[in-house]
Amino acid sequence: MRIKKTVAALSVGVALLAAVPSAAQVIPAPEDVLGFVPGADRKLVEWPVLVDYYRALADASDRVQFRELGRTTLDAPFVALVITSAANMRRLEEIRSANLRLADPRLIASETEREELIETGKTIVLITSSIHSTEVGGHLSPTIIAHRLATESSPEIREILDNTVLLLVPSLNPDGVTIVSRWYNETLDTPAEGTGPPELYHHYVGHDNNRDWYAFTQVETQLTIDSLHNYWHPQIVHDIHQQGQNGSRFFLPPFLDPIEPNVDPLIVEGYNTLGTYMAWELTGQGKKGIVVNSTYDAWTPARSYQHHHAGVRVLSETASARLATPIDLPFEALRGGRGFDAQQSSWNFPDPWEGGHWDLGNIVDYQSSGAIALLKHAAVNRRVWLSNFVRIGERAVAGWAKWPYAYLIPRDQPNAIGLNAVLRILHRGMVEVRTAQSDFMAGGAEYPAGTYVVVLQQPYASFGKALLEPQVYPDLRLFPGGPPRPPYDVTAHTLPLLMGVDVVMVQDRFDVPLSDPVTPPEFAYRYDGLSRETNSGGLVGLYKSYSESMDEGWTRWIFDTWDIPYESIENPQMRGGGGGGDLQRYDAIVIPDMSPQAINQGLPGDVYPPQYAGGIGRAGADALRTYVEQGGTLVVFNAASMFAIDAFALPIRNVLEGLDSQEFYAPGTLFRVDLDTDHALTANMSDGAAVWFQRSPAFAITDPTADVRIVGRYPADPDAVLLSGWVLHPERVANRAAMLEARVGAGRIVLFGFRPQYRAQSIGTYPLFFNALKPHRKTSAR
Repeated sequence: MRIKKTVAALSVGVALLAAVPSAAQVIPAPEDVLGFVPGADRKLVEWPVLVDYYRALADASDRVQFRELGRTTLDAPFVALVITSAANMRRLEEIRSANLRLADPRLIASETEREELIETGKTIVLITSSIHSTEVGGHLSPTIIAHRLATESSPEIREILDNTVLLLVPSLNPDGVTIVSRWYNETLDTPAEGTGPPELYHHYVGHDNNRDWYAFTQVETQLTIDSLHNYWHPQIVHDIHQQGQNGSRFFLPPFLDPIEPNVDPLIVEGYNTLGTYMAWELTGQGKKGIVVNSTYDAWTPARSYQHHHAGVRVLSETASARLATPIDLPFEALRGGRGFDAQQSSWNFPDPWEGGHWDLGNIVDYQSSGAIALLKHAAVNRRVWLSNFVRIGERAVAGWAKWPYAYLIPRDQPNAIGLNAVLRILHRGMVEVRTAQSDFMAGGAEYPAGTYVVVLQQPYASFGKALLEPQVYPDLRLFPGGPPRPPYDVTAHTLPLLMGVDVVMVQDRFDVPLSDPVTPPEFAYRYDGLSRETNSGGLVGLYKSYSESMDEGWTRWIFDTWDIPYESIENPQMRGGGGGGDLQRYDAIVIPDMSPQAINQGLPGDVYPPQYAGGIGRAGADALRTYVEQGGTLVVFNAASMFAIDAFALPIRNVLEGLDSQEFYAPGTLFRVDLDTDHALTANMSDGAAVWFQRSPAFAITDPTADVRIVGRYPADPDAVLLSGWVLHPERVANRAAMLEARVGAGRIVLFGFRPQYRAQSIGTYPLFFNALKPHRKTSAR
């Protein structure tokens, strides 16, 4: 795999100052390049066509600059537009430099300088679109936004251009724009028109690309963080999305509770104010079906980087059609969500949509109008945005009351790769990590020189604290005494637990000389005996369904990053394995987290073309059985464990099956698992680990004479199960098996009742996964 490097932020910043057009030119409208008006029914284009438009727009307008920030996973240009007045464009570096000082009050010499910076500064706004590529309005709305700002001369647009600098990212996932548009255009006038493609729309992580804003694993995330967030420090980030068809037409903040406890109250008030203003503005334009304070929360930093970097993130979610194909929805088909009923007026949903025709033109209209409303608020309230921005930084540098003074990260850790990963995440997130220059005492204990120290009196201490501490998610219910109210995503994000790294919180101040902030060294992800350089010819097979699985994509990314030899096994190969012979070349076959139904049945044959329809079926299950019986290793993650239990008639049951959320609930949580350290699968592990539990099984062995061994189990004490996040009734899993090895014939099945490679973040449990892949056969059939 060719590893793509993130473009250095400094180089990008200099490039953004390239010369503007020297002479007036005719400014092209989007339809001049795209061939249709954005929002036209059943019309989508691939990414290169959109890039051509943005280049042409920048060439013709002195308000627009086009810059390529780097290359995507599949080597497409990753681009941004800078849009502001021609006068601001001429002093762009001066504006950016002033904003950097506002972002870090330690760089401001006096109150007079502070006031001058606020008086002359501009609101920096970052608008991002189309991270989720089936949300196709986001492919096109940026063309409307950019064209309006490049061509209009109304007082409203002039004020926006004079008082803001807009960084517009037309797509956070350019590869997906092409994948989805190509699939859509190929399937027009077929039963598959308007469906999602039979592959992940981000090459590795699909929809999870919007869950990468603290782990920074994907090149598109890195480019956005390094070249835009950390280089410009925007006060406002607007993230354009789409939602389902049957609810509100448009969502805006306020978000639902809970708020992440380390987010400054000024940020919360900022996105509350801005979201409700946008809703007010769009309702005044006659747009119906706008809801605030419903459905979405802002708990995890995985989706809200800017909330921990002194700015607000405003999420908008517009109702979808069938990609670019219109739909008709009767009023009776509308459904509500958490916090509102789409058929009833309420304080946060005052003007319901009456149902009817909904198309891509509606989507583009709502999205582009919302963006202009946001920019209007940013321009009119420029001084308030900048004043509060610097105030947030001042409070962070002074330190929040009741926060600990620092976190200590010992240098001597058994998991050196996990340690380096933690340091690299903190560094990319602009958290200052220093080293102690002498031995010292802190919290009643002695620590050696070289210990890493994160003092929580710095501009982005919020980001560091949120990631270093265990999460205590509140017990929220749909109604008093009722079922739990689900989080929008997950409830835990504790880096030390995920990475298998020890961290110490110290409440009181201590004295020790500290270094300047350190930069972690470059390092290569490798696992002895499995990565290519130490691999003696082993090969892994990874099941890749056309019913796309993000867990498969994450696993594939890990294999590529750790240089582990593997091949993808698709349904035809699995079904045509004829007695398992074609599968015997693999030392291990991995089935990622997928439901048994998705594995067995796949995509529906009455909708998708024949080459993509169906799953592995009975033929594939039989081939896997032969493969294992002849000595192969089958590794199954999370829900796929239930497929293996059924297909192989294993004497194992899921003790959580059939329980409702009031009987047991753990929505994306870190649990402790005690490991059998005498087992080969636990090599390079300690006697306990933090594992990722999300829609997971817990196992009981139903036949004590069966050749099934418990490799890891949850603690017998229910109070010891939860490490971070939220769980109801942990006694349901206490003392139950979390990881099993079942012998079948000459081979084995390794069942993980969790995801040991969760979103490429759980490095602490990678050894369990990697050990299962190592050859265990006495002879090889290859």
